[in-house]
Order: sequence, then structure tokens, then C-alpha cells
Amino acid sequence: MNPTRLAALHDPQQGFDVAVVIPTLLRPQLRRAVESVFRQDLPGKVQILVGIDRHEGDAAMLHALKLATPPHMHLSIFDPGYSTSSRHGGQHSCAYGGALRTALSYLANSRRIAYLDDDDWWAPDHLSAMVAALNGHAWCWTLRHYAAPGSDDALCIDEWESVGPDAGIYLESWGGHVAPSCLMLDAQRCHLVMTAWSTGVTANGGGEDRLVFRLLRQIDDQGGTTGRATSFATMLPGDKAHAFRLACLRKNGVAVPASLQPSLTAGTAQPTT
Repeated sequence: MNPTRLAALHDPQQGFDVAVVIPTLLRPQLRRAVESVFRQDLPGKVQILVGIDRHEGDAAMLHALKLATPPHMHLSIFDPGYSTSSRHGGQHSCAYGGALRTALSYLANSRRIAYLDDDDWWAPDHLSAMVAALNGHAWCWTLRHYAAPGSDDALCIDEWESVGPDAGIYLESWGGHVAPSCLMLDAQRCHLVMTAWSTGVTANGGGEDRLVFRLLRQIDDQGGTTGRATSFATMLPGDKAHAFRLACLRKNGVAVPASLQPSLTAGTAQPTT
């Protein structure tokens, strides 16, 4: 590659076609999340902003990820040295990253901002599909696959929780729902919405994603959609919604792998809305 062109690709001041915001506790799954961004087929420059809420894992992976970053991408690590989340002694009510998503959203040097949890990952065409879906909209969304622990293979498509506007189990309480890893925002049109990432609305400090979703709909009611599933999330037996999800799997005829079996005898109440 031409040295001048390579230098330009590494100059963050020039801006990026897409920015990806990833708050993390440095869980081992962070490597998979970031590497899924590396594999995106989107032409153009991608900024990856990783914000550390707390060091609960090995930070050595960050150096390895830095070295592996493709030439057309720029990886920035933000580590304030303390947590901004109230559950870790910080000042913000969101238990899952505190103010990190908000801060990183405003630090992003791109008009298009995508979000990725550190234990989720994307199909290679995720960003290109989302950029196309965002065209003409203030925000857009995609469906997601569920996977079993220890597997990168899709188990099923989430057809009941993160299913967009006017659908799913959060229809009555929030008008629907889209998980953070399935969202892309136009930073200029959604400028004020991004503050809501810092605000927990449930007793345990969660629900910030549902609040963001409600506010997004006030700007652009339906948003844009890819019409397919390009995001992946792992089903966890310890999740409070696990028994409900298992019931949905069984109803849809999905074979439940052994790694998800421990909670099969639990109740099937829907997740708290």
C-alpha cells in the first residue's frame, strides 16, 4: 500500500465511515467481539472504541488486538482507571457500563455509530447491511441469532425479545425492543438520545437499552431495518430470562444443547419488563 495512503487510513482526525462502540469488563469474549469487527466486509474506514468499565479479565488481549487491527480500521482503548457504574461505586445509574456508551458515543469520529456488547459478535456483512438500512433514517436495527455457550454457531433467531418496533414481549411496556448490538444511530439526528445510555431504569440498574429505544422512536418511529439477522448473542443459563427463552426454543422445535440444559426445570416467566 502507498505509504501516504496508509498514513491517511491511520489518521483518526479525518473521520470514519462507521464507529463501533464496545464497553467491556475485559471478559475473554471481547476478543471474539472485536475480531468480528475486523472481519466486516464494509468498504471504508472503521473506528473501534473499546471502553473499560472494570478490569475483571486479562488486559493483555488488548495489545494483541491492537497488533491485529486491519489497516483500514483504528482501535482506540479508553481506560479511565475507575468504573462510572453505580454498581461498582460510580456516579451513573446504568449498571452495565455506567457512562461508557454515552462517553464513547460522543468521542466517536463518525456520523454512523454501531454498538456491540463485549460478549456478542457480528456476521461479516453486519456493518454493510446496517449502513444500507440507515440511509434516510435516524437509526436502524437488525435481528439477532442466539447461540449456545461455547459455540459460535447460530442456534435460532430471537423472535420474541429484540424484534424491533411494535412487536415482542416488550410491546406493551416499551413499544418493542432492540438490543444494543443490533443498533446503529445517526449521531447528528440522535445526539440527545445518546445521554440515555447512562441511565438505568430498573431496580438492578438495567433497562437503559429500552429507554434508548423509546427515545429513538420519538425521532424516527420505525427506523430502518436490514430485514435479517446479522448479530449473535449467547444464551446463558444464569440469565433471569433463560427459562423463558428455553420454553420458546422448545415451542419452535429447536433442539436444546447440553450446555443450556441446567435450567430446563426452572419456571418460564417472561423477563422483567
